[in-house]
Amino acid sequence: MKPFVPQLVYIEPQALEYPLGSELKEKFEKMGLEIRETTSHNQVRGIPGDNELQQYRNAKSTLVVGIRRTLKFDTSKPSAEYAIPLATGCMGHCHYCYLQTTLGSKPYIRTYVNLDDIFEQAQKYIDERKPEITRFEAACTSDIVGLDHLTHSLKKTIEFIGNTEYGRLRFVTKYHHVDHLLDAKHNGKTRFRFSVNSRYVIKNFEPGTSSFDERLEAARKVANAGYPLGFIVAPIYMHEGWKEGYEELFQRLKHSLEGMDLPDLSFELIQHRFTKPAKKVIAKRYPKTKLEMDEEKRKYKWGRYGIGKYVYPTEQAQDLESTIRGYISTYFPNAEVQYFT
Repeated sequence: MKPFVPQLVYIEPQALEYPLGSELKEKFEKMGLEIRETTSHNQVRGIPGDNELQQYRNAKSTLVVGIRRTLKFDTSKPSAEYAIPLATGCMGHCHYCYLQTTLGSKPYIRTYVNLDDIFEQAQKYIDERKPEITRFEAACTSDIVGLDHLTHSLKKTIEFIGNTEYGRLRFVTKYHHVDHLLDAKHNGKTRFRFSVNSRYVIKNFEPGTSSFDERLEAARKVANAGYPLGFIVAPIYMHEGWKEGYEELFQRLKHSLEGMDLPDLSFELIQHRFTKPAKKVIAKRYPKTKLEMDEEKRKYKWGRYGIGKYVYPTEQAQDLESTIRGYISTYFPNAEVQYFT
């Protein structure tokens, strides 16, 4: 899969006051991309398309270069204490993604160029909590790796965290474009995680992302560069033959990582869930999706901000968890399962 290149770029005038903003404008001009001005990264207008679906697809290939004004970081449990805001939006077309609703009518991709402000705020959070470790998640609102070959914001963040005593960085990706990150001075303080799933889920629900084999090749590169490595199995989805499908996933993973020294390998397990608003948006944007979203077959669970979600009933969820934990125990007995949710 080729690295992401936006079809259309918007730039806030204020972004050009920062070195990264000017650098990106010059880069995109040399690439011959169409560049427009916008007063705010939250107020983009004029994305082309004859209807809402076309506009949505074009927005997914639109990049907005702007300033992160809100420097209060969101929490990011259970994976980290805080979400570090480097970008918002994703070029992928994963049918199940929660960004479908959290980004609502703004599915375009935003990158923030005031990195020093963001790092200064991160350092404040670290100082408030020391001597406890403070973990930052860089992929809460985007797949930052899929964008970083253009911006190198993630690379700068890896090196910033690498120079802290009590800070740690984490992110997850479905993209394999990692070569520019391999020489980053991470000092073992960044956990690089890849999203993996059964063949059925990747084939049917993850268009616009790197293949499973490409992700595994990137994982080997990352591990060889000394990064702590992890995998997120998400969403764990009960399709026909799911037990065999997920066992094959771990067999392929085991084969791919054979012979590698991975003393700190981690897994995170997340069952499929959806909200009522997400179901409506997904049905509109991916009308032919095979994604099962039948409320009658699910259990309702209250979430953050009073927004409930539909998860698998308790017995099915327990079956999912025990099955996947069993495969990890068989194929990666020394790995840590950090949580199931």
